[in-house]
Amino acid sequence: MQNNNRKLFDSLVSRTKIYLVIIFILLFVICIFRPSLIIPAIIIFIAILGYTYFANNKRKSEISRHLQDLTLNVNSAAKNSLIYSPIPLIIVETDGNIIWRSTKFVSEFANIDINSYINELLENINLEIENREDKKDKSIVTNLKLENKTYKIVGEFVKSGNHDRKKVDKYMMILYFMDETEKIKLKKEYNDSKSCVGIIAIDNYEESIQQIDVDLRPQITAEVEKAIYEWANETDGIIVKSDRDRFIYLFEQRYLDRIKENKFNILDTVKDIHIEGRVRLTLSIAISNEGKTDKEKYQSALSTMDVVLGRGGDQAAIRENGKYHFFGGRVEEVEKRTKVKARIVAHALEELILENEQVLIMGHVNADIDALGSAFGIYRLATNLGKEAYIVAETDTMALKNVKASIDEEKEYDGVIINKEVAEEKINSKTLLIVVDTHKSNYVEAPNLLEKTNQIAIIDHHRRSPEYTINSILTFHEVYASSAAELVTELLQYAQSPINLKKIEAEMLYAGIMMDTKNFTFKTGVRTFEAAAYLRKYGVDIIRVKKWFQSDLATYNKITEIIKTTEIINDSIGIAIYEQEDKNANIICAKSADELLSIGNITASFVLGNDGEKINISGRSIGDINVQVILEKMGGGGHITLAGAQIEDKTIKEVKTELIDKINEYFNEIEN
Repeated sequence: MQNNNRKLFDSLVSRTKIYLVIIFILLFVICIFRPSLIIPAIIIFIAILGYTYFANNKRKSEISRHLQDLTLNVNSAAKNSLIYSPIPLIIVETDGNIIWRSTKFVSEFANIDINSYINELLENINLEIENREDKKDKSIVTNLKLENKTYKIVGEFVKSGNHDRKKVDKYMMILYFMDETEKIKLKKEYNDSKSCVGIIAIDNYEESIQQIDVDLRPQITAEVEKAIYEWANETDGIIVKSDRDRFIYLFEQRYLDRIKENKFNILDTVKDIHIEGRVRLTLSIAISNEGKTDKEKYQSALSTMDVVLGRGGDQAAIRENGKYHFFGGRVEEVEKRTKVKARIVAHALEELILENEQVLIMGHVNADIDALGSAFGIYRLATNLGKEAYIVAETDTMALKNVKASIDEEKEYDGVIINKEVAEEKINSKTLLIVVDTHKSNYVEAPNLLEKTNQIAIIDHHRRSPEYTINSILTFHEVYASSAAELVTELLQYAQSPINLKKIEAEMLYAGIMMDTKNFTFKTGVRTFEAAAYLRKYGVDIIRVKKWFQSDLATYNKITEIIKTTEIINDSIGIAIYEQEDKNANIICAKSADELLSIGNITASFVLGNDGEKINISGRSIGDINVQVILEKMGGGGHITLAGAQIEDKTIKEVKTELIDKINEYFNEIEN
């Protein structure tokens, strides 16, 4: 308003000047024609100038007085609005000195010792001011919790000087305390009322139900369904049976924390249902709250169920905020006796090979005999179909030294094993890339290859990890299998075209099964021995296979020294450290962990080693303890009896401390 009045006054002054110029011109013209009027004209013009000066001063004085009155009124209104503001506010200096409090502030916090809260608030504000990169930003926005209320603090600070001695900048602020309690309650109620979608599946329903007497089947299924419905009622959820072995579960998000706290006790409830014989039913549960609609949440739950089943079933997973939370899954996977899937995948894989110009096969980084043997099995399948095939692997390692010597004796394999640089030159859009013995994109031999073709197939037996990110068009992922070599052997058995394995290829596949089963001791099933029997038909030389696993004397001495460092925790878990930095640390640690299990009373072993870039952990178990669940907490994975992890940017002592914490956390979860 003050600016508008000023503009009006300037406009009037400018107009007056124009009028004076016009009058001067008229008087000048008159004087030209009537010279006798010159003196009267001068007197008249001086009089007009005097009057104009007097009138302008008077008008200016009136406008100034008007502006002054207006300013006083505005100041008075502003002062009253501060004093009687409906929002609590204070004027405070950053050193904690409260200059003034509004009436609402005094009444709002009359029963609270607000000073201690304000001091803590000012400490946080001062710290923010000091660390703020943009010093021109004078705004303040923060939160403060007082008993049962939450306030949003907003305001601005201005520099009010500095302390004399320390010369530290001093600031003054007006802080508004805006009550956000109801808003937060409404937001929480809104979030709590959102729906979560779950899928509950009975594992291996067809195979399990066939082993139950016909007369008992209705009773058993009724007990399982009753347990599921009663569990859902605890969260006021809705259960819809969509198939004989599958249920859709809907509930409000407010109950999600309760489900987590109870650790999905429905898993144990169903397992405890008494069934005559050796049959035991288990459940797989997938829950998701990701998605704007229930349809999107259902699709997310379906993807989560794939992860659960890929980890062996008998567990639950919650997909929340882009992360998976797993519960259960501490028992051995149940072997599936049906081979229908193997037959279907074998035929589909053959078609994919025929559709493409060439085949590249790769396993995981630091390949072992299971990965290499599986790769050679697929190589034989591809070449049998008339396609060029190459294996991407680094074989100059301690784990493959002996078997590489045997491969080099075969002229057919000259140029078959290539490094990742050569593979990147060969790959194109018509290349089928087959990944064996892993499903992690960050764990394959050459991650860049995954981006250069969309023709990707996966063959793996490890429990599915949350980092499953490979976009494959064909996946043969069976966690019940002992090894990738077992799965590849089944695919060769069911190939449409006859496969004639070379003796060394059969031996490598056999060695892969032997390694992952610890000489057919762990994780073996009927299909494991069927695969081994199939390979023996090709004249597998057991002596040569055993020689591939032999260690030299220097390595054995290292293993002995490592075992001497073993520390026993929780009565039956051995933890040992390989102190020496060694690029082959992962192999030596794995062999040491295997050796530890041969010692009485040790049911699980962990060996830590440094390969120069990261800390490797090898975990082994006889089955009582799930080493996969423990090492998964540290970013690793594997199986119940065999798992590993790699940790970067930490010392071996820090990793050991973290490992012990995760082991204790594992046992606490079991006790709960």
